[in-house]
Amino acid sequence: MKRESGASRSAWMDDVVMPATQKLSENLTCDVCVVGAGIAGITTAYLLAKEGKRVIVLEAKHIGGGETGRTTAHLANALDDRFTELIKLFGIEGARKAAQSHGDAIDKIEEIIKDLKIDCDFVRVDGYLFANNREQGEDLMKELEAVQQIGWRDVVLRKECPVPTLTGLSCLQFPNQAHFHVLKYLEAVSRAIIDKGGRIYTETRAERFETGAINTVICTDGHAVSANHLVVATNTPVNDWVTIHTKQAPYRTYAIAAKVNAGEVPDALYWDMDDSYHYIRLLKGKAEGVNTEHAGSDLLIVGGGDHKTGQDHHPEKHFAELERWMRLKLPMAGEVTYRWSGQVYEPVDALAFIGRNPGDAEVYIATGDSGHGMTHGTIAGMLITDLIMGRPNLYEKLYDPGRVSLKSSGEFMKENLNVAAQFKDYVTGGDVDDPMQVMPGTGAIMRKGMTKVAVYCDQDGKRHECSAICPHLGCVVSWNNVESSWDCPCHGSRFDPFGNVINGPALKNLGPAE
Repeated sequence: MKRESGASRSAWMDDVVMPATQKLSENLTCDVCVVGAGIAGITTAYLLAKEGKRVIVLEAKHIGGGETGRTTAHLANALDDRFTELIKLFGIEGARKAAQSHGDAIDKIEEIIKDLKIDCDFVRVDGYLFANNREQGEDLMKELEAVQQIGWRDVVLRKECPVPTLTGLSCLQFPNQAHFHVLKYLEAVSRAIIDKGGRIYTETRAERFETGAINTVICTDGHAVSANHLVVATNTPVNDWVTIHTKQAPYRTYAIAAKVNAGEVPDALYWDMDDSYHYIRLLKGKAEGVNTEHAGSDLLIVGGGDHKTGQDHHPEKHFAELERWMRLKLPMAGEVTYRWSGQVYEPVDALAFIGRNPGDAEVYIATGDSGHGMTHGTIAGMLITDLIMGRPNLYEKLYDPGRVSLKSSGEFMKENLNVAAQFKDYVTGGDVDDPMQVMPGTGAIMRKGMTKVAVYCDQDGKRHECSAICPHLGCVVSWNNVESSWDCPCHGSRFDPFGNVINGPALKNLGPAE
């Protein structure tokens, strides 16, 4: 699998060969055009194909080549923004629906796995939320009260954590969580779409959208797809220029995977209450028959270290911090075999934006995964399918992209003031004064007159320059030395070392250096 979203490789990428696909090479029409072949787009396309809709999926990279391939693939309705907070924002009924919708998503994934007979390591497990200190222990009790308020009676307080080295304090046990191998799942569901007459075109980047009675996606090579309904499932919506991007913020998150003896860590999901929090799962029997040196072992996957995209000039340190935390809390962990990062979008009110795009009748978006991309993406498939089919959906109002919450106005102001503060980079100096200061395999920002230039030095020592100004709303990009990419600190657009767009909201490459 190609690595268009970055230089690192996740634990999922070695095991799967996706269905053969091709670039769009002609103008086409269909009932529904889905932009994005991650879990949200593929799930939506599959469910609509089952309904008899003529579906076309357009993907700029390869199936699962975006952020879906960089998840840790937790399947949880124990939401990490906590039910104490969700009750404040959405009330008891809204928080109950949030838990119920994510539970429905896990059920839907399990149903699809059974229907298609997918071997993707799906396992139902318990989830454990644990405290690290007395203050967190008090918050844990408040969370227990909150889940009881929404009627979730089978969440229980345990005096001891199943992994004693994680904490000596109490933990909450959440039943009926799960985990799976996301790319094995995506591969099988993609094949099912094709078997049902759907089409998936890869290496086909959407560049322009014309919406109205008929919705048309124009791609970079000029070919177009016209459809009655358009679904934009691109992690953050590339069809929207401003509105949704003011209501969510991009964060980088990190994961490492280490070998552990089979059975040494009880199979479950684990989350602590730090800010940012750590999350843990197992990948059972990883690499048997693939990486034979690890046969009979499990992989222990540990994630965390979240920070605003483009606002940390030394992102590699998060791998070291994760490993330090892992060695302290999970001393049985062995050699680290994978390190990777991904991008999540945090809505200002903690829940995804799924449904009709504000101002458009038959354009639908799915964004704001908030660290629950697998379940939010599956909710998107179910909800958007119901909307297109004209059926009521219990969660339509909860996830409405047009919603405005006065209770989250403080978070809205904080995130947008953070964006405004990034424009100070226009008046600062560069990282280097001369391109020759940029070492092979790295990038740096250089001031050139009144503007900024992004300089990348390839492994042969050749320097490549392009504009450092993001074409979305004009922020100055920052070099990410983990993923060898230029990242925008405002709304999370990312570009490869040569300035080619990796993911939106930007639709165009970085311009030439002036």
